[in-house]
Amino acid sequence: MEEFNVIGIAVKTSNEEGKAEVDILGLWNKFLSENIFEKIPNVASHEIYSVYTDYEGDYTAPYTVILGCKVETLDSIPEGMVGKKIPASKYDKHLAKGNLEEGVVFEAWQEIWKSQKNRTYTADFEVYGEKAKDPENAEVDIYIAVK
Repeated sequence: MEEFNVIGIAVKTSNEEGKAEVDILGLWNKFLSENIFEKIPNVASHEIYSVYTDYEGDYTAPYTVILGCKVETLDSIPEGMVGKKIPASKYDKHLAKGNLEEGVVFEAWQEIWKSQKNRTYTADFEVYGEKAKDPENAEVDIYIAVK
């Protein structure tokens, strides 16, 4: 997959003791309640990206989550937001299918963590497009950077 740019809001978190679940839910709540999507300039697609990056090790170490959109350029990053260039990489694609409110995406991540994939821990991401608009019957693509 070619490199691309993302602008959005971010939080530093980790998978210890449910911290990521609380932090990511808070990030989603802010994104939706403050209509962040409408404030992102140069949007390249109407999908929402949840990017996992700046890993301090593997999935058990702290990392940054960016919730935002793919953009044409990082030339104009609004105050309070971050921009990130996602490097070109080989990605394994996974599909989380089911009820978002019942944790279907988190369940998919638990399976990914158990797998023996040769991950690069550069940037992984979820894509919330048309098929994710019905939260009770959603489909979310998850891309894992691999060697």
